[in-house]
Amino acid sequence: MSGKLSGKVALITGAGRGIGLVIAERLMADGARLVIANFDETEATAAAEEMAARHFQGKPPVVVPGNLADESVAKTAVDAAIDAYGRLDILVNNAGGGIIRAFAEHTPDTLRETIDRNLWTAIWCCWHALPVMREQRGGRIVNVGADSVRNGLWDHAAYNAAKGGMHGMTTGLAREYALDGITVNTVAPCATNTPQMAEITERDPILAEKFLSVIPMGRPAEMSEVASMVSYLASDEASFVTGQVISVNGGSTML
Repeated sequence: MSGKLSGKVALITGAGRGIGLVIAERLMADGARLVIANFDETEATAAAEEMAARHFQGKPPVVVPGNLADESVAKTAVDAAIDAYGRLDILVNNAGGGIIRAFAEHTPDTLRETIDRNLWTAIWCCWHALPVMREQRGGRIVNVGADSVRNGLWDHAAYNAAKGGMHGMTTGLAREYALDGITVNTVAPCATNTPQMAEITERDPILAEKFLSVIPMGRPAEMSEVASMVSYLASDEASFVTGQVISVNGGSTML
């Protein structure tokens, strides 16, 4: 398959549904060969088979199930890319999902789960992917962060603690690996038209409206709009872009 990512191998985490699935579809459409790491194996396998059929590829993406907050699962995912394709060019740290509630309403378990889902998954995947990319003398890491880190959105304090850690890791790794041909960036969406956003809207329409009220364009992002920025940062076109947190947010934060 031709495309700007032709010949590249991408590992995408949390790609069984939502933004991760749309990112995976976009990167496959751009020519990349994929490994999907996802907590739910059934969900990911169905997504992989559907993508292969849609993009006329005989072999669906490789699926690695499990909790990426477990270091051994992250290692398995990176190893799967090497075993299947002999290389790893792109890592998209999308796995996450917020437990969105007022800070005082969290429990020790929900706080720990929020950090595990959104930060430890990215830490372990980077830790295992970077030596591979360094040996290859190049690679792209794209983290999916959150614009709420910048605008202090309601009920997002714990989630922002995790995503803010991801944003901070982005700049540190970008500087560390700049001379190795590896770029590290974060795409930070605002409220996005995902199944989770639909659930929040149904459960608490007033809260959902508050999330949208900070967006000058007056609507949530579409998942394809987030995926478009990830695709750009994963490509050779973005070879001089590193250490950046780039918002896809309809203007909810500026500069």
